[in-house]
Amino acid sequence: MSEEEERDFEEQLRELLAEDAYTIRPSPVPYPSIRRQGVVERRRRVAVAGAVLVTLAAVPVGAFAVSGGGTGTADTATSPTASASAAPTPTPSPTPSGPAGPATAGQLRDGITLEQAADGLDKCLANDRDRVAHGGLASSDLGGADEYRIILALKSTGDSNSPGDGMFVVAVKEKPKETRLICNVKNGEASGLNTSVGSDRQPDSPPVLADINGNKLYQQSFLDKGNWKLPFSWGFIGTVEPGVAKVTVSYGGTESEAVLDHGWFVASGTLTQQVTRNPHIKGYDKGGRPIYDSDEDKTYQQVP
Repeated sequence: MSEEEERDFEEQLRELLAEDAYTIRPSPVPYPSIRRQGVVERRRRVAVAGAVLVTLAAVPVGAFAVSGGGTGTADTATSPTASASAAPTPTPSPTPSGPAGPATAGQLRDGITLEQAADGLDKCLANDRDRVAHGGLASSDLGGADEYRIILALKSTGDSNSPGDGMFVVAVKEKPKETRLICNVKNGEASGLNTSVGSDRQPDSPPVLADINGNKLYQQSFLDKGNWKLPFSWGFIGTVEPGVAKVTVSYGGTESEAVLDHGWFVASGTLTQQVTRNPHIKGYDKGGRPIYDSDEDKTYQQVP
């Protein structure tokens, strides 16, 4: 074998040995490539997770309320970019339900507050519902206290038939039927309820019409006639037509102007002497012209 042939043989042998060595011992692990793939994979997962969070943030708040999840603060903003930790705007407390008040503060007499009058009305209505539930007669569904408007509240004076002082509350409502209640409360309990459902007015009624049961507010018991407890806090109510601009009431020698309250006239005062006649009522139009006088009204009872 020539020298040149030996060199060729040696190179072929080295190539064969190199190929065998690569077959027996694999190439080193390509760590940089694997690391790059891992970083890419982690970034992809983070991107997917971020997309999920954005989707959740865009879900309306009501969807979370249905599941009742947690006590943390809710993000009430409609934009998903608002901070989730921002405190929601406080919602104002709802107004407590109850009857409306009178047109003037003077219609709440003897230190009685609107809250006390409303509580008394509620007790009378509850007592009436309880009475009906136990077999009592019901002329009409009187409804709830929040349907009414209180037009008068004053102290009630006890007598020999019903001893103990208390409080009268007069309340009215227009719908679904015109209704008037005279509620009496004693010792924190309902003591009596007088109701009138439907208008007392007739086609020939005068422009000023005294309430048919208004004497409950300005008289003491007939059993104590001539021996009233004085001083005595009295009230008087009735309805007026739209053309009536002023009503005056004289009782016990004192004349006062009544309050006109949404179609009702409301008068009150304090008696310091026994009376023998019912209140004297006069009505006037916007021009000051007299249009009603109870002394000329044949349907009005002049004496107790």
